[in-house]
Amino acid sequence: MTETRTDSSTWAESTETATRTHTSTVSRVLASQDGPGSSLRFHLQRLRAGLARRWLAVYRRVRETLNPAGWMVVASVVVGALVGPLAGWALGWFVLVGGLVLLVCSVPFLLGGHDFDVRLRLERDRVVVGMEVDGVVEVVNASRRPALPAVIDVPVGEGLVEAHVPLMGPSGHHHEPLCIAALHRGIIDVGPMTLARSDPVGLLRREVSWPDRQTIFVHPVTVGLPATSVGEIHDLEGMPSETVVPADLAFHAIREYVPGDSLRHVHWKSTAKVGRLMVREYEESRRSRLAVLLGLAENDYLDDDELELAVSVAASLAAQGIRDGRDMYVATSGEPPRLARTATVSIRSLPVLTARALLDSTCELEASPRATRLEDLTTVAGQSAPGMTMAFLVTGSIPELTRLASACTGLPGGTRAVVVRCEVDGNPSVRQNRDTTVITVGALGDLGRLLVRGALG
Repeated sequence: MTETRTDSSTWAESTETATRTHTSTVSRVLASQDGPGSSLRFHLQRLRAGLARRWLAVYRRVRETLNPAGWMVVASVVVGALVGPLAGWALGWFVLVGGLVLLVCSVPFLLGGHDFDVRLRLERDRVVVGMEVDGVVEVVNASRRPALPAVIDVPVGEGLVEAHVPLMGPSGHHHEPLCIAALHRGIIDVGPMTLARSDPVGLLRREVSWPDRQTIFVHPVTVGLPATSVGEIHDLEGMPSETVVPADLAFHAIREYVPGDSLRHVHWKSTAKVGRLMVREYEESRRSRLAVLLGLAENDYLDDDELELAVSVAASLAAQGIRDGRDMYVATSGEPPRLARTATVSIRSLPVLTARALLDSTCELEASPRATRLEDLTTVAGQSAPGMTMAFLVTGSIPELTRLASACTGLPGGTRAVVVRCEVDGNPSVRQNRDTTVITVGALGDLGRLLVRGALG
């Protein structure tokens, strides 16, 4: 038997934030049937529908109340009724009477109840892997009579924590401390809390639940990085590039006038010296855009520890870029749909509005055998963010250097590629190629130093 209780304050908050949707139904009578026969059929159908709803409600209540042991006793009572009074077996009478006695004796343990107001309060809702979250279960006896000791079950993720409530007088208060260990990256759902009452034999069970659910985001471990190690330094107007354009801010050179040039850019002093029209030309200014791409193909990682290191590296790079005000693009490998007529690749873009939103999105990142490969990740990301000027490609220790170089070819032209290979307890190193820098990270603490040597060196 399950009951749901909602505090008045909680109900008020939910009604204020709820979004109401109004729907309307239009009915039109197409034909009508008159006569006593049609009226009788209508009332019979209505009675049958009402009885069906009541029997369904009773069945649900019985199903929620009976434990597996209780179902066994009910089955034994049915069998005893068949072989006892009907077949005349004395053993059947014994089974029938014994089962009925057990059921009748178990019912009083479910009568009455606790009139509790229960609230769950957590100290914080976002932590880093390895930290603990302190909380408290607040219990108030809202009745005018004493409340017997009870145990409140608090679901924590896939586990269950028991909060023991002692004997409480009328309007009594009890605070049960709660400690939740965030051992792994992910999202931990806490609640809803339930109070179960059962008989000593375990035949019947009655539950009272409080729909108070809270969520804890367990972020990956991150490190702070030097501001200049996560992208190119640029001013408010952008970094000048090698592309020459007719008009911009960074002056490049003076050349001879050709038809189609704007007379506004004529350099009159040079024109007077050479006797021909000369115009200015400029270097195109581009705003530096930093991209962080995380491959999640399962066969790219040696074990789970290597995957966690890669997620921490990608989160550190992206979070530092957001704090520094960079124009960011962060994407990970996605899973293509299982049913598709053609070969499909998928990537997942992470929110970059704030560092908090980014770290929240990294809590559910997992490696998958169906995740998009590195080569496809860079290709699709390059098409989605063609303006990137620097890209960090984070992966495990399995991909070879030739494959990493092939993956970097999918980036837009002119993009500076930095590959970060995550190898737990590996030797930190930096390899410089003509177009690609490969950094091997063995521990998260080495990331800043290696970036200064590789990305800026």
